Amino acid sequence: MKLNIATFNIRCDHNQDGENSFCYRAPLIKKVIDEKNTDIIGFQEVLPHIFRWLQTNFQQYNVVGCGRDINLSEEHMVIAYKRDKFELLDLSTIWLSDTPNIPGSRFKEQSICPRTCTTALLREYETNKLIRVYVTHLDHETDYARQEGLKLIIEKMAKDQEERNIASILMGDFNDTPEKINLENLTKHFKNPFVDCSKDSGITFHDYGKLEEKVKIDYIWATSDFKCEKVLKWEECEKGVYLSDHYPVEVELQF
Repeated sequence: MKLNIATFNIRCDHNQDGENSFCYRAPLIKKVIDEKNTDIIGFQEVLPHIFRWLQTNFQQYNVVGCGRDINLSEEHMVIAYKRDKFELLDLSTIWLSDTPNIPGSRFKEQSICPRTCTTALLREYETNKLIRVYVTHLDHETDYARQEGLKLIIEKMAKDQEERNIASILMGDFNDTPEKINLENLTKHFKNPFVDCSKDSGITFHDYGKLEEKVKIDYIWATSDFKCEKVLKWEECEKGVYLSDHYPVEVELQF
């Protein structure tokens, strides 16, 4: 079975980006997602009105997730999966903090933004295979919050794997480059280790083409149940309008 998986930081919409504000990017996003026909997309920075826009404009997907603040609003961590291909068996969110089950909580040493990880357990209809999908967005200000947040996610994934070893995918915006963030922990302490399927993606954050030193901060990791056949970046740009300030990354995986 082949699966196409993408991670997409869609950029929070506060009408702050001039010609690249969401209202101008939306038609291109709609066009590209429809053309790509990706099986599963993990979105970051999805404000409530963009969450509703995704649900309305992409009827081929079930779009699930919740906001990061105390009221489960503000920026959402979102998983969109093909409704004719998968059944959702379980959905959960943890807050990257010392109290991960308390909405809106965060580490003391981090930005004002709560950070989350959303997990979906999916069953593929045709093969009956189970897949766990984790989507996250690590803190943008402190190394401590990024490292502790990733550590918390790894602990959750290890516990999930211990309870039931299911093919798993972790994706999102880690807000750090491969040489700085402790990604080695994803290859250790697991009976079924994770592999960076997106390692050949090249740079992903470009700030609408303005950043002089463009960097890779977006990732897709998968357990050894999968073989990565292809890595793609969505670099579409029309008349100076980009999909986002990040290039979405897509991988083609084969069970």
